[in-house]
Amino acid sequence: MTNSNSSISKHYHQLTSVQRGQIQAMLDSGITSRTVIAQEVGCHKSTISREIKRGSVLQRDSSYLLYEHYYADTAQIYYEKRRQNCYQRNPLKHYAVFLRMLSRRFKAKFDATSIDEFVGEFKRTMPGYPCPSTPTVYRYIDHGLLDISNIDLPIKLKRRRNKRRHSHGGHALHKNQPALMTLTERTTRFEVVIKIPDYRASTCQRLLQKEIDRHPAWFKSITFDNGSEFADMTKIKGCQIYFAHPYSPWERGTNENCNGLLRQFFPKGKSMKDKSKAYVQQATDAINHKYRRILQYQTAEELFKQYISS
Repeated sequence: MTNSNSSISKHYHQLTSVQRGQIQAMLDSGITSRTVIAQEVGCHKSTISREIKRGSVLQRDSSYLLYEHYYADTAQIYYEKRRQNCYQRNPLKHYAVFLRMLSRRFKAKFDATSIDEFVGEFKRTMPGYPCPSTPTVYRYIDHGLLDISNIDLPIKLKRRRNKRRHSHGGHALHKNQPALMTLTERTTRFEVVIKIPDYRASTCQRLLQKEIDRHPAWFKSITFDNGSEFADMTKIKGCQIYFAHPYSPWERGTNENCNGLLRQFFPKGKSMKDKSKAYVQQATDAINHKYRRILQYQTAEELFKQYISS
C-alpha cells in the first residue's frame, strides 16, 4: 500500500474547492484514471467518479463534436446549490411527522418508552418517513427545540447500594401492606403483574396458583428469591418451582430489570393502597408494549403471543 493510499480517510467528507481544482488540473493534463486521481486528492475513487460526472458539462471541439469536460468552478456552484436545498437547514420541518408522534407519545400518562425505543419503533412502523438518531433527539430536547423536556421522559432511577443488610424481621412490618407480585417470561420479557392485598406467604401462594390455573400453558417453571413471602410456593401445582440463592439477584436478572421499569409507575417506598387493578394493568401494558432494543425493537406482547402459539 502506498503512502497516499494509507492517508485516505475512512470517514466521508465533502470535497473542497481546492480538491476540485486538483481534479480539473489532472484531467486537463491527460490523467483520467479515477484511482490515480483519488490517491492524489485523498478520497475514494468512487467519489472521484461521481464528482466528475456531476461537474462535467457538454462542450464542442473544433470539429463541432460534443464532448464532456469537467470544470471545478461549475462543480463548486452545483455543490453549493445542493447544500442550500439540503434539509439540514430546517431539520425540525424535515422530521415533522416523527416529532409530532414523539410529542404525543411522551405526553401520554401510561407509557414507559424511552427515546431510543421510540426511534426504533418509528423506523420499524413508519419506514417511509425520515427519522433522526437517538442522540439527535436528545440534543433537540436539551436545546429546548421541542415541546417536550427531560421531565417528560421516563424516570431514570439511580441504583444505590445499601451497606446495611436488613433482617427479615424488619420486612415483616410490611406484610399487611398491599404489594405487587411480578412474573417475567425470560425469552420474550413478557410481564405478568398481580396486585396482592398483603405480603403473607399464604396470600402469595393462593393468588399465584389462581394465575397458573387461568393460564396453564403459560407456566413451566418459576424461580423465586428466598423471601419469607414465598415460603409456601412449594405447594404450587402445575408448575416447577425453583429458588435463587440468597443475595443472588443476578440469578433472576430479567425479572429484576422489569421490576426496575415498573418503578416509573410505582415509586419505591410509596403505598400501593390507592393503586387500582386497572392502574396496575395499564402500567403492565405499558411495559409489554415497549418496542425494546433487546428484542430487536419488537414488543414483549407480540413475541409472547408468537411463542405461545408455536
